[in-house]
Amino acid sequence: MSYKSGIPFAACKKPAGKVIHMDIKKTSDQNHAVKKVAAEKVKTHKYWIGGYSFIAVLCLAAYFLLQLKVFEIFGERLQLFKKISISIFFAVLVLITGRIIEMLVVRRSQSKSLRYNLVRVIRLLTVLFILVVIVSFLFQNWYTAAVSLGLISLILGFALQVPISSFIAWLYIIFRTPYRVGDRIQISPFKGDVVEIGYLDTTLWEFGGDYLTSDMPSGRLIRFPNSMVLQSAVFNYSWPKFPYIWNEIPFHVAYESDLEFVEKTLKTVTKAELSPEMAERINDLKDLVRQTPIDELQIKEYPFVTFRINTNTWVEVLVTYLVEPKKASGIRSRIVKHALLEMGKEPDKVMFPKGNAR
Repeated sequence: MSYKSGIPFAACKKPAGKVIHMDIKKTSDQNHAVKKVAAEKVKTHKYWIGGYSFIAVLCLAAYFLLQLKVFEIFGERLQLFKKISISIFFAVLVLITGRIIEMLVVRRSQSKSLRYNLVRVIRLLTVLFILVVIVSFLFQNWYTAAVSLGLISLILGFALQVPISSFIAWLYIIFRTPYRVGDRIQISPFKGDVVEIGYLDTTLWEFGGDYLTSDMPSGRLIRFPNSMVLQSAVFNYSWPKFPYIWNEIPFHVAYESDLEFVEKTLKTVTKAELSPEMAERINDLKDLVRQTPIDELQIKEYPFVTFRINTNTWVEVLVTYLVEPKKASGIRSRIVKHALLEMGKEPDKVMFPKGNAR
């Protein structure tokens, strides 16, 4: 049974609305799981901080030991050894600082996607600071170092255009957030749930695909360069303010059927399969539409049923409802089974097309 997704509207004037703020509530089990993962990550960070601190102490001790006259046997290399030891010491201090900031972010942030993005930015800044520290200690002449780095950057810029554009696209993803970790998206031919946003590419856990006609996970991972975000449209099914989509299921009944009974039955079955909160989401969606520049839109009744004449010999009945993208396949299957069961109990009111042409 095929279906379509979209947002149906009917024309009317835009009423004055109020600003709303909707948050996706987690269940107590999800909160417990998030806290458990965060606690494990904090523990891991503490181990790293301890290891980095030990390395920093060793480097600082090596720097002071190299001040002794006994090491003058190294001659001109002694100064190089001193620079290396002190530069590693300060580089490790930067690593320790980065780990401490990451630990604070993991403890304080409640949003998984925000935490993921902040950690990525912190690690990038940490690497940049380490490079600055190393260059400043190993190169006394900053002008020479800057010219050398400029020439190297120019050469790499021509050779690595695609990776550089992907890195710029990563910055766009972080700050403009066309999608986040955990979102279900479609970009170009790829559809899936975002499991990782790297500096150069994004990884999706595919749903549907070549071997499935439903929206269930296919088991394949898709990795595409971030630069595609700057060149293709991104369809995000997990908008934080309204993480739902409209689904549509067609049923075919004969002309002689009691269409009012069919409509009532489909509405009853659909409401029974969906959570009670879904009806409230319609009001939320109406308020969101009022906040847009669109002047004449209104959301229809939920769920709603429409009729149209099929090109063959039956009436096509379409039931449209709101659903979470990742639960769409299971809910659709339950609605189809229960709707057919209920309508089949009244064969005098609901008649289905017969013959091979249906």
